[in-house]
Amino acid sequence: MTAPELPAEERRPSRSSEAFFGRRHGKAIRPHQAAALAAGLSRYGIDLAKAAPAALAALFAAPVSSVRLEIGFGGGEHLLHEAKAAPSTGFIGVEPFVNGMAKLMTAVEREPLANLRVYDDDATRLLDWLPPASLDGIDLLYPDPWPKKRHWKRRFVGKANLDRFARVLKPGGRFCFASDIGSYVNWTLLACRAHGAFDWQAVSSRDWHEPYPGWPGTRYEAKAVREGRKPAYLTFLRR
Repeated sequence: MTAPELPAEERRPSRSSEAFFGRRHGKAIRPHQAAALAAGLSRYGIDLAKAAPAALAALFAAPVSSVRLEIGFGGGEHLLHEAKAAPSTGFIGVEPFVNGMAKLMTAVEREPLANLRVYDDDATRLLDWLPPASLDGIDLLYPDPWPKKRHWKRRFVGKANLDRFARVLKPGGRFCFASDIGSYVNWTLLACRAHGAFDWQAVSSRDWHEPYPGWPGTRYEAKAVREGRKPAYLTFLRR
């Protein structure tokens, strides 16, 4: 299926995402959340000062046969759902926003997950730390669309980060992207087509408006639907 065209001024994908842009803090977290956050990061957090293991399965307390990365997991609804549904898969979640990480760590304090690890800083640093061809999948779900033209360079999808994805994904690994912002969906299609390392998996428009199998939904997505925005779910395979 052919990717839709953007206006000429939108046809230049972001060249890089070398610095973190966005909020790290929202509302003050409660004392029990702060305690869960500290304990959870001690247990689940990844320390980039240590060398990455040659096989990422070594990161996890449970035996895993594959590893997936979710960038910007928000409140953690999707990450928790997937980690519980696939205990033989290791999941790495990245979220620099303190409130989101605190919510996830509070959840796993109640129900620990041996197949989970997290990182609470800029995802590009983790991507650069990971070994080549070490991931089976990357999920980028409802990222900040940076809708103003002067901010497009801050969008996470761009050549520099697609280079990172291509380096760490195994051949045949999946990059899944979901958004309710049409211009960012088109931006991502064009960026992946221009990059050359990814094949878009769609035969018809219906394919990319159908949620992923087992998709649990998120609060943000529910809000977008209520406000009349139609989500798109893109899947790309690493060549």
